[in-house]
Formats: sequence, C-alpha cells, structure tokens
Amino acid sequence: MLFLYCVLLICCAVLLVAGVVEQRRHFVNLDQIPTRVLVNGIRGKSSITRLCAGALRGGGLVTVAKTTGTAARFIHPDATEEPVYRKFGIANVVEQIGIVRRAASYRPDALVIECMAVMPALQEVNQTKLIRSTIGVLCNVREDHLAEMGPTLDDVARSLSRSMPVGGICVTAERDRLHILQEEAADRDCELILVEPETVSDAELRGFSWFTFKENVAIALKVAELLGVDRDVALQGMYDAPPDPGVLSVERYATVDGKRLRFANVFAANDPESTLMNVNQLLSLGAIHRPLHVVINCRPDRVERNGQMGSIIPQLDPDTVFLIGHPTKSARDGIPAGWSGRVVDLGGDRRDPATLTRELLAELGPESSMVAIGNIHGQGELLLEHLAELPADVPAGPTVAADSYAYGENQ
Repeated sequence: MLFLYCVLLICCAVLLVAGVVEQRRHFVNLDQIPTRVLVNGIRGKSSITRLCAGALRGGGLVTVAKTTGTAARFIHPDATEEPVYRKFGIANVVEQIGIVRRAASYRPDALVIECMAVMPALQEVNQTKLIRSTIGVLCNVREDHLAEMGPTLDDVARSLSRSMPVGGICVTAERDRLHILQEEAADRDCELILVEPETVSDAELRGFSWFTFKENVAIALKVAELLGVDRDVALQGMYDAPPDPGVLSVERYATVDGKRLRFANVFAANDPESTLMNVNQLLSLGAIHRPLHVVINCRPDRVERNGQMGSIIPQLDPDTVFLIGHPTKSARDGIPAGWSGRVVDLGGDRRDPATLTRELLAELGPESSMVAIGNIHGQGELLLEHLAELPADVPAGPTVAADSYAYGENQ
C-alpha cells in the first residue's frame, strides 16, 4: 500500500513540474510577441480580428491572427490561412497555447486573436494566463450566452470585461453599457477607448468587396492608430484582407417556375438586435428588397431564442413568416397576435427538406427577397443545401454594387 502511495505521489510531482515547465515556456513565447490583441464581445469578433490583422499588415507589421467563429482559422503573416485542427472537433481554450507557440515562431510584431472562452472564469484565465493581451477589444454587449454570462445584459458586460488587460488599453464600440465597462476598466487600471462609427465615411466603407459595419472598421482603425499605422494604409490593408468563412452573403436564385429570389443567410447574427441590424443594412443598401419574407428556424434547445426571433417580426415587417424546425410553437408564441395571418408553419424536425423547400417557394411571388434567421442547425442547414441546388439568377445589364458584395457576419 505504501508503495502505491509513493508511486501516486511521484506521478503527481512529475505532472506538477511538467505543468510549471509548460507554463514558463508559454510565457517565454508570449514575451516574443510584443503586441497581443485579444478580441472579445458577442457579435463580430471574427470579422474584427481579420480587420485588425489586415490593418496591421497594411502598416508593414508582421502579424499573425487566429479566429474562432464559423470556422476557426490560423492566419499567417502573408494573409494565407489554414483551418485550426481540433481533436474530435471539440474547441478548448487550451488550444491557444499551441497558437501562441506557432505565432511566436514567426517573431511577429503582433498577434491578433479572438477570445474563444464563454464562461466568465475562463475568459479571465484566457486573458491572464493564455494571452496576456496588451490591447483588448470589447466590441459589443448583446443578448447571447445569457445562461453562462447572464442573466442580464449588465452581467454580460461585466463578464466580458474580465478579458480587459490590467494596466493596458481596451477599445470598444459599446455605448449602451459603457458606464459598466468604464467601472470595470477603472478597477483594472485599463484605459477604455470608445470609438465613434461616424468617423468612418460611407466612401471608406464602399472600399470593401464584402460588407462590414462602421463600428468594426472604427475599432480596427483605432487599434492600428495605437500601433502607429497610418489610416489610409490601414484601410488598404483591411480592403485586402480575406473575409471570414462565416461572411453573410446575398444569393440570387431562379426557381423552376421562373420566380426570382434574393436570399440572405442571416443565421450567423443569432440574436435579435444583431439580426435587425443586419437585415436593415441589407435593405438600405438595396441588396434585398420588398416584398420580404422571413424564415425562422427553431431548435428544441433554443426555445427562448426562437421566441425572441418571433418577437422582432413587427420590426422586420415581412409579407410572410415561415416557421421551420422544431418546436415552431416557441417562435409562434413570440409573434404578436396581429401578425398570425402572415405565419406559415412548415415545422417538424423530421420533415422532408425537399418538400419543405418546394412548399416554401410555392408561397413566393414572381420577385421577392427572403432572409433566414434564428439558428442554422437542423432544418436551417438542410434548407440552405436545397436552395443552393437552384440555378443562379444572373441579372441582365449592370447591377448596383451591393448585389455583388458578400456581407460580413458582424453585428
């Protein structure tokens, strides 16, 4: 018995020493990267990470980046990228150690990395142990991950603030809960900088071949400014940066019976405020138009979110609301009673997707637009697959610039 106890004690000691050695090696790697930018928030982290990296590359800084969003990517200093390998496909904050090691091998001027932690305690560990950022970005505070960071938006703001660098700088575009962020920054001796989206002109925004929001560009410009990169050079670097795989696009389809459809996949927005902002931007740019139809995809593990998507229907003002997935009652209950006449329930988690797509298209007029909102998984993914099989609608003659854009997953 004493022998087994000694073996256990020795094993524990070996593991402890190995852990200390690994941590010190990691800190050495961090020290080889003079500027470390940690991007946190609820919406737009991946796009902002790419914008910041592009701006710094434009200024001649050797910059490595890593995104976590729709598809995690490691972005090399020459802007080429590759998927981040994950054992069993499971994301874990510990993967940041390997990312830092790879980044340090380039002897870069900067690392721009997206925060992948959701739990408040892990967000703090990510900052204090894994990244130790010199510049933090806290892009926005939205209704998401309320179970982990909530239950209120004030709680979410405080949770996200755990990624602020102590004694460093944090850049934000969040206005509604700025007072909370200011309190949290003061507690950490962190300089909080609020950016103004109005400082980005419409002409500057039109320079992108993919769509993004002024708030995100303003954040990237401020980060570039803090590192001594000229505005025009930073903008050109952002224009040249490849968009995220989760970029929001507007597709043009032609149905077999001659109908023309503009379809926007807004699933990535995933919360009411961001969804409204994305749809309104697409409408204002002319990328989609009315008559407008909305598809809400429902999931049994997102009942509250289903209802939230139903509640914004009056603000979207669609001609038709299609409910798909399961349970559609959760979304229907969120739609005000006066709108029930516009609801078409095509729900059911085992419903044949080909039949669903056919019935949905049958409800449309000769020319219309459709936006898909809610959560993509389940029937949402199947709907996208079947719509992608439709022939493309190629317009005759010149079109507005917005029609050729891809629109970034930002807000």
